[in-house]
Amino acid sequence: QVQLVESGGGLVQAGGSLRLSCAASGRTDSIYAVGWFRQAPGKEREFVAYVTWSGGRTAYTDSVKGRFTISRDNAKNTVYLEMNSLKPEDTAVYYCAAKTRPPWTLGSLQGQYDIWGQGTQVTVSS
Repeated sequence: QVQLVESGGGLVQAGGSLRLSCAASGRTDSIYAVGWFRQAPGKEREFVAYVTWSGGRTAYTDSVKGRFTISRDNAKNTVYLEMNSLKPEDTAVYYCAAKTRPPWTLGSLQGQYDIWGQGTQVTVSS
């Protein structure tokens, strides 16, 4: 089994930056990819980005392209989400999620990921 723990959230002014971390433990050799999702108050949870564990292939939702960067450090079993030029609409609880089971297709659907962290709050003030 894989466990995920997010950290790095906080309060930041619009235009600022934050780096979120997602530390994986347990059967990390079973991880195929890690994604970041977010859920704003009163809204559905939405996909933000993913990165494959071995090849480093990435994908982003349109609203964060050019501002957010997802990366992984396999030696540290950690995935990062570097967030720049933050906007008030980026305010949400951010979750990381791992895909450890087939089918080995990736996308933006929550159901494609089977292990979830507890989330970290990001608040962007205007």
